[in-house]
Amino acid sequence: MSLLRTLARQRRLLSTTPPPALDSDALASWIVSEKKLSLTDTVHEERVSDLYVTLPTRDGTRTPYVAPRAGSALGFGHHLAFFHPRNPENALRWDGTDADFCPPEPFTRRMWAGGRMEWRSSLRIGETVVAHSEMLDVQKKGFDKGSPMVFVKQRIEYKRAGSDDVAILEERSHVYLAALASRRHAKQVTGMPPPDFSFHYLPSPTTLFRFSALTFNGHYIHLDKDYANSEGYSERLVHGPLTALMLLDATIFHNPEVKPKTFEYRALNPLVVNKGITIHGAWDRASADGKALLVWAVDDEDVVGMSGRISV
Repeated sequence: MSLLRTLARQRRLLSTTPPPALDSDALASWIVSEKKLSLTDTVHEERVSDLYVTLPTRDGTRTPYVAPRAGSALGFGHHLAFFHPRNPENALRWDGTDADFCPPEPFTRRMWAGGRMEWRSSLRIGETVVAHSEMLDVQKKGFDKGSPMVFVKQRIEYKRAGSDDVAILEERSHVYLAALASRRHAKQVTGMPPPDFSFHYLPSPTTLFRFSALTFNGHYIHLDKDYANSEGYSERLVHGPLTALMLLDATIFHNPEVKPKTFEYRALNPLVVNKGITIHGAWDRASADGKALLVWAVDDEDVVGMSGRISV
């Protein structure tokens, strides 16, 4: 059977086959099991350059291109282009995702839900860094309403090779769904302040492909429209970490003097390919010291896809 026919058959099965029955014992056993992962990467100048030409904030179209240099500080959030699992394809799940930190079936649909970053010192381009990950928390929601979801939070410590000092402390959350495809209605998000700055860009199929390649992310939801349709989306989804990174990078683009200390963010609605996104930012005037920014990403239909807060 050809690859195309096999993929078509798998898609039909995905959309017509009922999900496996929920095995409460298997989920409970998975929740209490220890899950840790250590990944080592060198922050190569060439990879950072590939990231720069992928980001509309740095690719040279808005301002003159400035190439990364060995020894200079890695940009805020740019570590997201590194430290990916290196699993063979036959160890991936059907949707192209890695199985690390994933709950058992039927919780096979993964979405990036949010996270937090804290910078204690700057990583440098050219350094070798070790990322130590462990599962921090698991929460079950919607089980009593017939729409079960499992939220998985990881804690990641980034340390220079040979050092015990944490340079970046990160938490990231994924939500795993058990339900089959369903059409979603956008969550209404209100109360955003008037922006102090804005940055508009169009995430194209090339943008999504390049970011997938940079992060070694084979998730079909970013690459295959038919698969995205099978999960109830109109189009391929923009990566959660790409939007989070753009919230940070657009802030730095307009405020180059800003040095974030922490960044907390939450995914609210899906953002899709070929639909413009505007990053807005406003100084948090309710902040006690006035040293925080509220940031959010809005599509061309005024749907807020992600919001966050940066302390400086």
